[in-house]
Amino acid sequence: MAAAPGAGVLRARLGDDAVIDPLPYGQPVEHNGVRVSLHPAGHILGSAQVRMEHRGEVWVVTGDYKLAADSTCATFEPIRCHELLTESTFGLPVYRWAPPQVVFAEINAWWRANAEAGKASLLYGYALGKAQRLLSGLDPAIGPIYLHGAVERMTQEYRAAGVALPPTQPVSAAPAGTKWAGAIILAPPLAHNSAWTRRFVPASTAMASGWMRVRGARRRRAVDRGFVLSDHVDWPGLHTVVKESGAEHVRVTHGFVETMVRRFRELGLDAIGLKTAFEGEADEPEGEA
Repeated sequence: MAAAPGAGVLRARLGDDAVIDPLPYGQPVEHNGVRVSLHPAGHILGSAQVRMEHRGEVWVVTGDYKLAADSTCATFEPIRCHELLTESTFGLPVYRWAPPQVVFAEINAWWRANAEAGKASLLYGYALGKAQRLLSGLDPAIGPIYLHGAVERMTQEYRAAGVALPPTQPVSAAPAGTKWAGAIILAPPLAHNSAWTRRFVPASTAMASGWMRVRGARRRRAVDRGFVLSDHVDWPGLHTVVKESGAEHVRVTHGFVETMVRRFRELGLDAIGLKTAFEGEADEPEGEA
């Protein structure tokens, strides 16, 4: 069972044999006496919170989420509940996000300066979700936009779902002898410093991630620029979501769990941490996700 807007993305990731039951946001179904519904999480296309109600008691599992408006996916929906399970990927006070339009302006200025210097611009972000959000904020008047194969595949699914994005070309379709100066190329982090990138020299490199908020992260990634843009909720946003939920009990996972549990307890909430085998965005090289 999955939120209907993300069915195409899921099928692309899991294969045509995957059995997917698409469910519109907000439409409840009964499962073993529990009323279950999916609600926008604002993370990527089709991301969802799970609301579960049984005999008047409501639990919500957020999954990954962010609060900022994003033209590539539905905006996060606050849900009132008794029990809330939240991620805490960026659960430290240092992680506070600037408005996305400010970051997009910085990215476009960087791209424009590179183009004027006769360089290509290599911008790294996860192939699913981050790359499409980055694409939505690029100014195609600056130059041509090319996509790594992994990004191209997911971008096709976004377009098929009705998400409006600037025109792009796959790098693989570029003819021999293509001049890359002035172009921007979106690629997943694992492509950095690979043989694939050598064709774009001279080029300036950049990473878009919430981890770029911390000094030293750009150096560890060995890129020229770091842009602070995350698809996860920041420190103030975590407080906002918990407050708006009205939850009596908060369970914290995925990230800075101990810090957030301590903070919520200081605020008078009943909070505990939950261990999980699944970790969200990490400050290390990632694959297509």
